[in-house]
Amino acid sequence: MPEVPLMPGLSTSLILIAMLAIAAPLASRSLDRVVKVPIVVFEIVLGILLGPSLLGWIQPTEFVDTLAQFGLAMLFFVAGNEIDFGVIRGRPAARASAGWVISLAAGIGAGFVLAPGPEAAVIIGVALCSTALGALLPILRDAGESKSPMGIAVTALGAAGEFGPLIAISLFFSGRELGPATAVLLGFVVLTGLAIYLASRARHTLLHSQVTRTLHTSGQFAVRSIMFILTALVVLSMVLGLDMLLGAFAAGVLWKVAIARAPEHDRHVIEMKIDAIAFGFLVPIFFIDTGIDFDLRALTASPAALALVPVFLILLLITRGLPSLLAAPPKSSPAGKGAIMLFGATGLPIIVAVTAIGRNEGLISSGISSALVGAGMLSVLLFPLLALRQLQRTPSGRQGRSKKSRRRQDQANVTGEAPH
Repeated sequence: MPEVPLMPGLSTSLILIAMLAIAAPLASRSLDRVVKVPIVVFEIVLGILLGPSLLGWIQPTEFVDTLAQFGLAMLFFVAGNEIDFGVIRGRPAARASAGWVISLAAGIGAGFVLAPGPEAAVIIGVALCSTALGALLPILRDAGESKSPMGIAVTALGAAGEFGPLIAISLFFSGRELGPATAVLLGFVVLTGLAIYLASRARHTLLHSQVTRTLHTSGQFAVRSIMFILTALVVLSMVLGLDMLLGAFAAGVLWKVAIARAPEHDRHVIEMKIDAIAFGFLVPIFFIDTGIDFDLRALTASPAALALVPVFLILLLITRGLPSLLAAPPKSSPAGKGAIMLFGATGLPIIVAVTAIGRNEGLISSGISSALVGAGMLSVLLFPLLALRQLQRTPSGRQGRSKKSRRRQDQANVTGEAPH
């Protein structure tokens, strides 16, 4: 069998990235009893540590960047797949959407102050109005908050904070005039909306039976169907000149509708398979690669760019966090509102995507791009952690901790061991 040559440094980079993907959850677990740190924090930090900015053990490669793009697409697919529109419909969705519009206007206003031109202001505004739903969903799930009123509010905020910026990117940065861009976007929305409507009306007996027959075999019809739907809508969005993440998000919604009437056991197994592909393989590569590609030198070489990092971080709290309070559940405690504000201001994937567009088209400088990405990384590093600490101060959080303490005490009484 002929040998397949690897690009220089690729083999070492792949091994080290795989090691970092293993090290991240272990590091998170080791600190679990002291402080709950999201796994993505370690993935990003380890990528920076071993990337060109510091140790230089891992170099950016086209192959890893391609895998990272798949990871980003999978992150948005999971976000679209996990949103229960029936749950967030009504007050949560309406208030979250209104908050996002306020965030976009405030972000663009801040962009005009910080940037030299209108295009750069829109880039900054879109970045500042985003919410990293794909990164927040596993954090909420691990904390047991995904189905709570708080989790529903954050999901609504994330849906508006991911779908809204994708619409804005497709309108303003598709390379077309606003009129034709709007027409193309409406065409895509009509096509995907029709597909989702037809999927919701059909019984899908053949699909569900084939999924059931191959659920535990090498056929894996469900996973293959997911990859087909994801690829088809991503390619369609790219062909139309739209952002590929819009297609990935729509693919997640379409699959959720198509599989909704399948047996509950089958849907549960499929969700586990999606999580395995996303969070066990592709998504960690995206976050590690984000750390690897982060241009730390562009920040350290420019005091002005470095000073923009805390400015953008504070602006995320002001322009995105404060409007997110509109979606807070009724009668939320001050700690609960603080958690909502911090979760809403958490943003990275959209920031990475829109700054890449701005940098490649010469609309923003490398310093501003790095400062925005740096602020987004810090928001993912800090805001969910602080939000979880706020949740622990709420009545439901204290009740959850007391239940866990009682369970540990009961286990200790049975085993004769001291509770941890």
